[in-house]
Amino acid sequence: MSNDTIMIFGGSGKTGRRVAERLMAKGKHIRFASRSTTPVFDWTDPSGWAAAFDGVDAAYISYQPDLAVPGAVEAIRTLSKLAVEKGVRHLVLLSGRGEDEALAAEDALRTSGAGYTIIRASWFFQNFSESFMLDGIQAGELVLPVGDVLEPFVDADDIADIAAAALIEPGHGGKTYEVTGPRLMTFAEAIAEIGRETGRDIRYKTVPIDDYAATLEEAKIPGEYIWLLRYLFTTVLDGRNESLTDGVFQALRRPPREFSDYVRETAATGIWEVQK
Repeated sequence: MSNDTIMIFGGSGKTGRRVAERLMAKGKHIRFASRSTTPVFDWTDPSGWAAAFDGVDAAYISYQPDLAVPGAVEAIRTLSKLAVEKGVRHLVLLSGRGEDEALAAEDALRTSGAGYTIIRASWFFQNFSESFMLDGIQAGELVLPVGDVLEPFVDADDIADIAAAALIEPGHGGKTYEVTGPRLMTFAEAIAEIGRETGRDIRYKTVPIDDYAATLEEAKIPGEYIWLLRYLFTTVLDGRNESLTDGVFQALRRPPREFSDYVRETAATGIWEVQK
């Protein structure tokens, strides 16, 4: 157990803010690293990274925007080595399931000499309520370039529970937890379940990736973000992740949360209703 400072890289993200909430609820002292903090932390400027570890005992790392983007592997390698130099005890890295670049980033962390835990995750439940898919659901039609591929969606709350435990409890050092939810679903099946719970007619439409990318370009979405979505939808969602794991149980000794529970609780907030 440690009562020292825990740094959260990516504290405003889906998992980072949840990890922070759990640690604060346990009375832990946390700090955030971002372009708006002091010291400033910017993933594009390594000159300020070492200062972020001053007085830090452990850290949660969620690389933005994704470990698949060019430069991410070297960034994790550099950050991990700096952590070792600064005497940081433990690093918890959020990784991506089925991403070759993410696996390389994991290796960079393992060989850095840092104490570590890796959480290798599938697509989040919360992508339907806290991400780019929300607008389509609210509008009544979600359009994506993916068909009948099965995905083992996982709850960001499960990931946060594992990360918080790995940061403050013994027994997680040197572990890699590959986490999924308890069932495989297509995106269309997920949308149908959301529609049933909300009582709305929410349609799901599949389009070719080039058409999808063209629509994003017309909407003035940055090119690097379009590249990332193209990679995720064409490479990661090619069927390679059509299997379940027991990673959540390995880490927490309980089963992963059900998608239906997430849908019921999220629908009750009204987030999926038509926005006026």
